[in-house]
Amino acid sequence: MITGDDDEKWLAAATAAVKQNAFYMQRAIDSNNLKDALKFSAQMLSELRTSKLSPHKYYELYIRVFDELRKLEMFFKEETGRGCSIAELYELVQHAGNILPRLYLLCTIGSVYIKSNDVTAKDILKDLVEMCRAVQHPLRGLFLRSYLAQVTRDKLPSIGSELEGDADAHMDALEFVLQNFTEMNKLWVRMQHQGPNREKEKREKERNELRDLVGKNFHVLSQLEGVDLGIYRDTVLPRILEQVVNCKDELAQCYLMDCIIQVFPDDFHLQTLDVLLGACPQLQPSVDIKTVLSGLMERLSNYAVSSVEALPNFLQVDAFSKLNYAIGKVVEAQVDMPASGSVTLYLFLLKFTLHVHADRLDSVDQVLGSCVSQLSATGKLCDDKASKQIVAFLSAPLEKYNDVVTILKLTNYPRVMEYLDHERNKAMAIILIQSILKNNTHIATADEVDALFELIKRLIKDFDGTTDSEVDEEDFQEEQNSVARLVHMLYNDDPEEMAKIIFRVKKHILTGGPKRLPLTIPPLVFSALKLIRRLRGGDENPFGDDTSATPKRILQLLNETIEVLSDVSASELALRLYLQCAQAANDCELETVAYEFFTKAYLLYEEEISDSKAQVTALRLIIGTLQRMRVFNVENRDTLTHKATGYSARLLKKPDQCRAVYECAHLFWADNCENLKDGERVVLCLKRAQRIADAVQQMANASRGTSGTGSVALYVELLNKYLYFLEKGNAQVTGDIIQSLAELIKSDTKNVESGAGSFISSTLRYMEFQRQQQDGGMSEKYQKIKMEWFE
Repeated sequence: MITGDDDEKWLAAATAAVKQNAFYMQRAIDSNNLKDALKFSAQMLSELRTSKLSPHKYYELYIRVFDELRKLEMFFKEETGRGCSIAELYELVQHAGNILPRLYLLCTIGSVYIKSNDVTAKDILKDLVEMCRAVQHPLRGLFLRSYLAQVTRDKLPSIGSELEGDADAHMDALEFVLQNFTEMNKLWVRMQHQGPNREKEKREKERNELRDLVGKNFHVLSQLEGVDLGIYRDTVLPRILEQVVNCKDELAQCYLMDCIIQVFPDDFHLQTLDVLLGACPQLQPSVDIKTVLSGLMERLSNYAVSSVEALPNFLQVDAFSKLNYAIGKVVEAQVDMPASGSVTLYLFLLKFTLHVHADRLDSVDQVLGSCVSQLSATGKLCDDKASKQIVAFLSAPLEKYNDVVTILKLTNYPRVMEYLDHERNKAMAIILIQSILKNNTHIATADEVDALFELIKRLIKDFDGTTDSEVDEEDFQEEQNSVARLVHMLYNDDPEEMAKIIFRVKKHILTGGPKRLPLTIPPLVFSALKLIRRLRGGDENPFGDDTSATPKRILQLLNETIEVLSDVSASELALRLYLQCAQAANDCELETVAYEFFTKAYLLYEEEISDSKAQVTALRLIIGTLQRMRVFNVENRDTLTHKATGYSARLLKKPDQCRAVYECAHLFWADNCENLKDGERVVLCLKRAQRIADAVQQMANASRGTSGTGSVALYVELLNKYLYFLEKGNAQVTGDIIQSLAELIKSDTKNVESGAGSFISSTLRYMEFQRQQQDGGMSEKYQKIKMEWFE
């Protein structure tokens, strides 16, 4: 086995010999000594006969020799200029002792011979390409033919060149390049059989490093003048594909197919698509055909984007059908192709379709269907690579159209999503939602809602035995927040259709588990309430008896929906939503419905809410909502008010009781409704709250070392309430009542902390400010209060 150290050592020795002989060759050239120049050049070229160097090191040696041969070529040109016969030189170099130096010299003098026009280029090219067959060593022969291609590249007869010759001269050049390519490819393929099997992997790596030597022939072919579409279709492509298929080498087939795709013009590929695709199923099963076809489709897609004029040609040759058929045949032939490979192929076909036939949704859907057919035997994909490819596959039309409504028209789209595992499916659902939010896409029909929720159903409920506990809490919250935001994007100006949307959303949302419902029901409720506000003020049922778009029908739906929350331990949220719905019923003058919502809220308060802080919060919401209600008759309002005041008096902590009771005073005084102004009951609530504050004060005094800050703060809050109702015109709130409370506060301010002191000071400054106003009305009310105690 050749080691790296041996390789370096042999390269150093060969390089030294090349330098030495090149030195003597140059000295002979300088002295116009043809004989010595040929002698030392042959000795220099003999170093290329080595079999000790690896291909990489051999290439380094070849480059050094190549540079020196350029000098020799210039010398031959000068010799012919001095009268030396080029034909004699061509014969003379053939007397070199070894075949390899002889052929290098022949190629060098041959290039000069062609330029001299003393002989047709066709004869010299044919002579050289045939004589190079004498070197059958793969590595040496490959580099020899590479040298032949390089020195003759600018001397090939073609249309418009000085070496044009007869009308078919460019065909001679074409034949030369094709023949040289064929022989180079055979040598390159043969390299895999040189050496023991244990070094096969190393040889393949070395071969891969030399592939460009073969591929350069394609660049020459693509630049030949006179090689038009007809010649490419009838001669070039069939000859190349024949060699590609017949060599039966995986590396060669993959590389050469890619070379064909990348080197020749786009319109050539489009017009010869049948021929090129026909070769694909004939390649070795181990060839990475997906890379080949993907490269072809990507090239054609870019061509379609860059040239609008080319689009009719795509339709004319029916490129889509041909590519779709070819991919199907390839996948069918390569039974061992992994799922990721087939998905990749259809991904590039989909991208091609979106570039060329974006307006034809049937073609896009056909690609999706073809992918489903290939995946039908696979089931859910465990392969991470395949799953990522499917996500990319599904994202492609979304990125193209930027419109989920268009995606919903693709019947095979949800079928493809089914092949993703649970987590990938959810990730794809999030991508769909993000697209809707980013592009402000409105889902405007109930059928579209059903189609969309079918796509995102993994976010709506659990599948395949997965549970919420398996999901990271932060991720889960983010997912459900996305669903909540989505609900607000479901909108239609037509109330009847909007009502249908809400009913459909409810059907899907209620399939969620106890963790999802508290996050997804609220947006549904508020979306429905928004519809109710749009319907408010119209006829009770403007669409007929069977319509669902009436406030009453929608509120009944919400009643059923919110009730679910109380069954999943979300009573506080349910109470809030009941109160929101009660307010909506009030606005629509639906007393019975509003009363029912309040009844549900009270039941939740009594039976489900036991935490003292939660009770305080819930009671404030109840009082605040009830205070704004105007739809209730006297009996219903008294019943609900009595309940609220009763709840207030039964709170656990006295300060909470006090605050809840004085808030209840607002239930008996409504600014915009004379029928709901009962000043006497307002004062009764405030006095009751003051008695609770007195109890707090007594408890504070009984506790040694405890200041009365808390009770004083309650007194000041009560004072502010009295002042509020005084300003609102409640005749039952007199100056004596306020003066009495103020005196009480004064007596308790000795030990008040700075925070409560600031509260007291602000209140007193406000009262003094109002006394000094000159507007009349408000000042007169405050004049009834004696203010001497402030001094």
